[in-house]
Amino acid sequence: MSKSPPEISVLTIAGSDSSGGAGIQADLKAIAAHGCYGTSAITALTSQNTIGVQGVHPTPPEFVAKQIHSILDDIETRAIKTGMLFDADTVRAVVDALKEHYAWSTIPPLVCDPVCVSTSGHSLLDLQAIQVLIDDLFPLATLITPNRPEAELLLSHRQLPGKIVNIEDMIGAAQNLLEFGSQAVLLKGGHVIASIQDIHQIIRTRNDVEIIPHNLLAENMEILQVDEVEDVAAECVVDVLCETGNIALLVRPRIDSMSTHGTGCTLSAAIASQLALGAELKEAVTKAVAYTHLGIQTAQVIGHGHGPLNHFHSLMHYSIPRQTRTNRHPFTRLLIQGNAREWKQYVEHDFVKLLGKGTLPQKAFVHFIVQDYHYLKYYARAYGLLAAKSTTFEAIGSATQTIINIIHEIGTHKSFCNSFGITNDVLEGTPEAPATTAYGAYVLDVGLQGDSTKLLMALLACLLGYGEVGLWLKKQSSLPNSWVILENNPYRQWMDDYAGENYQLAVKTGLELIEGRAIADPPSPLRFKEWKQVWDRCTILEIGFWDAAMAAA
Repeated sequence: MSKSPPEISVLTIAGSDSSGGAGIQADLKAIAAHGCYGTSAITALTSQNTIGVQGVHPTPPEFVAKQIHSILDDIETRAIKTGMLFDADTVRAVVDALKEHYAWSTIPPLVCDPVCVSTSGHSLLDLQAIQVLIDDLFPLATLITPNRPEAELLLSHRQLPGKIVNIEDMIGAAQNLLEFGSQAVLLKGGHVIASIQDIHQIIRTRNDVEIIPHNLLAENMEILQVDEVEDVAAECVVDVLCETGNIALLVRPRIDSMSTHGTGCTLSAAIASQLALGAELKEAVTKAVAYTHLGIQTAQVIGHGHGPLNHFHSLMHYSIPRQTRTNRHPFTRLLIQGNAREWKQYVEHDFVKLLGKGTLPQKAFVHFIVQDYHYLKYYARAYGLLAAKSTTFEAIGSATQTIINIIHEIGTHKSFCNSFGITNDVLEGTPEAPATTAYGAYVLDVGLQGDSTKLLMALLACLLGYGEVGLWLKKQSSLPNSWVILENNPYRQWMDDYAGENYQLAVKTGLELIEGRAIADPPSPLRFKEWKQVWDRCTILEIGFWDAAMAAA
């Protein structure tokens, strides 16, 4: 009979939070969410809720030490974290217990969250306790995780520069804190306001700093630009990870949320869990930051004040992620990220690039707009099918309005064609290209299959894609020394139309429709797979549409 693999155990030494959002309770939830086994030594009982702390009852230091010995003598511990240690005697008891147990061996990774300043700025440790923390516990630590007020307080004990206002101040403070003896410092940036421009300034002026971006702040921001247009100017949270010779900035959007109680506890417990699982420090911190960020993003409102995070978001199965402030279109984003390479080929096709430069052969463009005229007939008929499949007057009206919009667009289309010498007779008399027939027939075939959401997949790949093209060219044209030429560009009107307010409003309406459909009728994994296959196929057919135009030239 084979033995089961041993549990990976993580010990947390901290205070208890009766409301369950911070302290020992938050630590154990985070540890469990990472698949580890959590043990604890409780340094104090608190009477608290989401509004505040009503009372604290400390554990005698000798009993804290007894709890630590009880765990370490019996259970193999892969990582340890400390939180609120209450007073100097408790800090000494923790340090002595660890040194005694590990007198002849190496202490496992130790993450020290120096809980010494409350969110409101009040000191939670007396001056003697802070000094013992610096002198005795930090030198044992793999990582310390102070926030800004805690970092300023700690630095003041060594008469070091400590005022932290911006990212540069954070970097300097983290480097100074590294001199306190820990192997690394994670200076948390929740109290420091930063912007994308601040990040870019750091990139331009410092070559010794690594940027670890959240997916919304990645360099390639073309994917689902309709989400990013507003978020680019949003405030960011920047954490500074400092090791000897290495500085990394962990960047993510700031979340406007009241569900932040226990954020520091959760983060440090998550880092300890990742280290216990064998991750290197930078990887452990990066994964823990992402876990905590999503915990805030997906939290439900609990209590009347600052409520807890959602510690178990990673264990909840969603075919589609929940909608959040920084991810307003999770379903569409999931579709695009699932075929990111093909989507990029579609949106940034050579046809689009030459069009932006104004050097696209006119023959290629003429082929395109003539075939687009034929495709729009399929497109309008497909919306007719959507109206037929709709079960509410609102949905029927929406599909019908889209057909009216397409008919209006045809009038604009004909006027635009006239400017290139393409008459109505040429439009009607030019036969469909194989790529046009293949695409249009596929969309109608999907519409006849019965699932109206599948049909929406086929329709929105076109709608959203052209909106993406318009925004991408507009963004490129705004850059210094841009390759996009607007002056005297024969295709300027086409670019302006798809980047313009009317078309982008249609895109947002389409996005709201599909996101609402996904929320109202969540798909099973099999059904989602079918939807995604339609989306992927239409993306390929869109690429084929551009390819055919290029081949015609």
